[in-house]
Amino acid sequence: MLADTVLDLAATRGVASMIRLALGALAGLVAAVVMDAPMGRQEGGFTPAYVAASVLRRTTPDAVSFRDATVVHHGAGLLAGVLYAVVLTFGETVVPRVVSLGGVDLLSHLVAVGVVVSFIYVFFAHFVLPRAGGDIYEEQSTAVRGQWLRSSLVFGAALAVVAPFLFAVV
Repeated sequence: MLADTVLDLAATRGVASMIRLALGALAGLVAAVVMDAPMGRQEGGFTPAYVAASVLRRTTPDAVSFRDATVVHHGAGLLAGVLYAVVLTFGETVVPRVVSLGGVDLLSHLVAVGVVVSFIYVFFAHFVLPRAGGDIYEEQSTAVRGQWLRSSLVFGAALAVVAPFLFAVV
């Protein structure tokens, strides 16, 4: 009887965790789609997405199609949303809930958004970009890093708004 209760509780927590990860992924995808507009308006446009896709495809950014760049960009947003959900869940288990924003603890939410934005920028600007190499790295690395910084901040702002809404609705 006790074993059944423990298994039911574990299954419920497991399902809740999977739902949180799925909601985080959805929030990250929505934030990446929101990021499309300001990213496209920058001087270099979708250059960061082309660079990331070129590293994955092991080719030059010029050889990457817009479709591939968009898929990589939105896929990265989805994965960043999963990271957000993991950091948020960890934060909510460590820090006592003080103020709720939608369905999340405000402090844990802000920390999770900060961690994700920092990770996105550092990972892409300092690990992915150097792997692209070639002219894009030697001639435009500062500009591309600036684009990634601005884009990651827009992503973070969108995630900061979208995630609590999604977590509150479900």
